[in-house]
Amino acid sequence: MSTRTSTDDPLEDVMTFSEQVLAFLVDAGWKLVHIAAIIVGCFLVAWLLRALVRRVVDRIVQGAKSKARVDDTRALERSPLASVRLVQRTRTLGSILHNIINTAIVVVAIILIVNAIDQTLLGSFALISAAIGAGLGFGAQNIVKDVLNGLLIVAEDQIGIGDVVDLGLATGVVEFVSVRVTHVRDVNGTLWYVRNGEITRIGNMSQGWSRVVVDVGLPADVDVAAVEESLLETADELAKDQRWRTRIVDAPEVWGLESVEGDTLSIRLVLRAKPSAKDDVARELRMRVRQTVHALGLELPSLSAVTLAGADGALRVRGANPPRTEPQPLPERPSWRPRVRKKGPAPAQDRAADGPANPPEDSAADATPAGHGKDTAL
Repeated sequence: MSTRTSTDDPLEDVMTFSEQVLAFLVDAGWKLVHIAAIIVGCFLVAWLLRALVRRVVDRIVQGAKSKARVDDTRALERSPLASVRLVQRTRTLGSILHNIINTAIVVVAIILIVNAIDQTLLGSFALISAAIGAGLGFGAQNIVKDVLNGLLIVAEDQIGIGDVVDLGLATGVVEFVSVRVTHVRDVNGTLWYVRNGEITRIGNMSQGWSRVVVDVGLPADVDVAAVEESLLETADELAKDQRWRTRIVDAPEVWGLESVEGDTLSIRLVLRAKPSAKDDVARELRMRVRQTVHALGLELPSLSAVTLAGADGALRVRGANPPRTEPQPLPERPSWRPRVRKKGPAPAQDRAADGPANPPEDSAADATPAGHGKDTAL
């Protein structure tokens, strides 16, 4: 028995084919509408999430600015260090969240579009993606390492946007931090793309404080104590100046005579300043030291800023002077002295303590039984 695939009437066949085409077009149209709705919905969700992240970042930054009573982010150098680190870390986390949102939205949109086209494709797509993931797992180890290291760097606040860092591979200002790559621009304007997995050490020059070290060269016949006192007074005036006191962290110190080279003595003067103002403070300090030395009527063979490194830098982390402690009295050294007895009969207690005294020889002879002595006549 055969099955008829078409009717005898050609018009009916044409109507059946047109209905199939119409049904296909309707189905394709609804799928296109569904895909368009998915794309629009993903764009809206991404826009809302990015706006939320941007709003949170702006609120935190504005809060730090209002707390420090400044209008510009650059003016935060006059505010406490915590405010500066808060702004930098917030902006860094904002950029990371933007990248995560974009990646997640794209992945979700692809899965929803594939499901809208054909639900059976999603299972095969999952199998294909699993196979591709297993194949790329061996070759994408560096990418996984970059992502994990980048997340740890941001979570531990090792670097932030605007920090001056030394990554070993590049040194400069951090302009952008993503999950996989960190952008660092050096002093020449070159933009370095450093993979986070390749970062094994980070030297952050924008956290805490920076030390200004100035070596003042003077003639060998100067009074070192008087010159050190004058230099310290000059540095104290700089630290108390209304223009510079917000950039200086601690009181200046004179570390004394550092070296003697020929007819030149080198006296070291140091102070701690905010990292963003270190160079400006160093220039102003050198200018004032020069004026002070000339006012004393002395020549100035050399005046240079020094960057300590290696063992010299490690030994000077806590400053020139050791921590102060309270003096502890030394215990009296024990010594042997002979025991002095008083004249006269000793008390009974002393006699008992000293034990029985040795009997004299006469008493021993008297105690010998009669007839047993050596002098007894026979």
